Amino acid sequence: MAPLSLPPGPRYVIKQLPNLIIPPLAVYLLSRISREHFGVAIPAWLVVVAYALSWPVALIALVHWNDFANARRARALGAVIPREVDHKYPGSVDLLKAMFVLDKTNYLGETLFRWTERYGPVFNFRVMFEDRIFTSEPEYIKMMLATEFNHYEKGPLLNSQLETLLGVGVFNSDGHMWKFHRSMTRPFFSKDRISHFDLFDRHAEHALNKAAERLREGVPVDWQDVVSRFTMDSATEFLFGKDVQSLSAPIPYPSTHPAAVQQQTAAVQPADRFVRAFQDALEATAIRGRFLQSWPLVEMFGDKVKKYLNAVDEFIDPIVEEAVRKNHKKEVELEGVTSDVEKASRDQVRDDETLLEHLCKFTDDHKVIKDETLNILFAGRDTTSCTLTFAVYALTQHPDVLARLRKEVLDVVGPTARPTYDNVREMKYMRAFINEVLRLYPPVPVNSRCSIEAMRWKNMTPDQPDHYVPPRTRCLYSVLVMQRRKDLWGPDALMFDPDRFLDDRVQKYLVPNPFIFLPFNAGPRICLGQQFAYNETSFMLVRLLQRFSGFRLRQDAHPASVPPPGVEHSPYAVDGHEKVWMRSHLTAYAKNGLWVEMDEVAQE
Repeated sequence: MAPLSLPPGPRYVIKQLPNLIIPPLAVYLLSRISREHFGVAIPAWLVVVAYALSWPVALIALVHWNDFANARRARALGAVIPREVDHKYPGSVDLLKAMFVLDKTNYLGETLFRWTERYGPVFNFRVMFEDRIFTSEPEYIKMMLATEFNHYEKGPLLNSQLETLLGVGVFNSDGHMWKFHRSMTRPFFSKDRISHFDLFDRHAEHALNKAAERLREGVPVDWQDVVSRFTMDSATEFLFGKDVQSLSAPIPYPSTHPAAVQQQTAAVQPADRFVRAFQDALEATAIRGRFLQSWPLVEMFGDKVKKYLNAVDEFIDPIVEEAVRKNHKKEVELEGVTSDVEKASRDQVRDDETLLEHLCKFTDDHKVIKDETLNILFAGRDTTSCTLTFAVYALTQHPDVLARLRKEVLDVVGPTARPTYDNVREMKYMRAFINEVLRLYPPVPVNSRCSIEAMRWKNMTPDQPDHYVPPRTRCLYSVLVMQRRKDLWGPDALMFDPDRFLDDRVQKYLVPNPFIFLPFNAGPRICLGQQFAYNETSFMLVRLLQRFSGFRLRQDAHPASVPPPGVEHSPYAVDGHEKVWMRSHLTAYAKNGLWVEMDEVAQE
């Protein structure tokens, strides 16, 4: 059997064999040299002890050597490695254990908020003897993402954790492969493509009809589930020309409703298979991150992500194969084309062209095409779903914002008309509202890069030594923490207030330092679908506010969605009292749903 066909665990062990063999081999050679060349016979019991201790001794020696080398290189640059988070036990195992325990009851990222308050915006969360530099400082994030972009990459650890799901797509590749994917995809997200609202309108109407039907039963609806289906159907049609029709399956009842038990025991609807499989694969991928570089050891007997992808493959593989076949046929027919004008025309993105068809012009590699479309699907579906979920949560908590936003929708678009691209551009408060949702509930709360070489970060505190980042070091950054920092956004940073994007606070905070607001990343890897996301979110919110006038949170209908006290009353909660349970796998979501009641407007 070829090594690549093995599960992650055995592959990892095979890769580590030199590290496992060399220490005991050294003991064996030393004992033999001692006996044969010096005539000293080492007692058998001592040799056995030496074998047993060879691994920890080798690890300790390696750790100390790396620490010594890094400290020496840092001194040579007049810098220091950022301060380590205090811990009691080797490898920071006490911190890891505490984080896993607190994660079940505390606010998302609360440990990072607290450490930032204690150690400042940059510190070393050293885990299992490896440096992990964390920062919420915009200048350092700016360096990683933009000004010193070429000195950082996603890195082999993240690549390996995401490989099963995202393959070598644009979000999980570096270097030439990333540039190749980026160049393929960029033309597809032109203004003309992202401003076509026909697709949004069809799926938005379907989603709102489903919600309205359930609400007419007098039952709260899980808005997160509804918009997850809306964005999934919209994204799959946009990418493949064929949607998974997740909205055709029944939406869930809250656990307090009698129909919930029957629904839970019913067979999975065909339309739900793809959605559930994709979601399960995301969660299994996120779990890998908890086990750091040793994650393959928990997958010794099989790839725990791959087992969920059968339903995904059943949908995507035939579509990819058909698209490749059609493109090949077209290429054969055009073999005689010699006109440069005709060739250029052929390579342009047509109005009716899907991303899949566009990618086939660049490559006929099934895996490359499939990986790229899955990457865009993941980014386009989950991030917009997150934004729409927390947007409606904000509307349930701020009736004044709801009234003002709905007035703008009715004034600009009207009570029933379909919004246009120009309408979306005209609605300034809508844009400010979405920005405030993205600020306080960023879809990707924590991200990372890996330093390719040794880096020096200028200390933002005067008269303090600069920070030294060793080569091949994981650098974590959190826009969730950064976008709630009071020193960057003002004393009201934890208050939900869209006006901060319209009044003089823009000039005071955001204009002088635009890198304090990064919901779509920045630099060369900035999200290609940023405007697509704004348009899709705006469109759905317009349609929602045309159809419904009042919003009330009903988490009590589904008790599992009620956050524990440590979340609800966290000092880092929005408005000081948060009634939704924000969590994150690869992207943020409301744990166990966002259950709401909405007042439907009478249609004339």
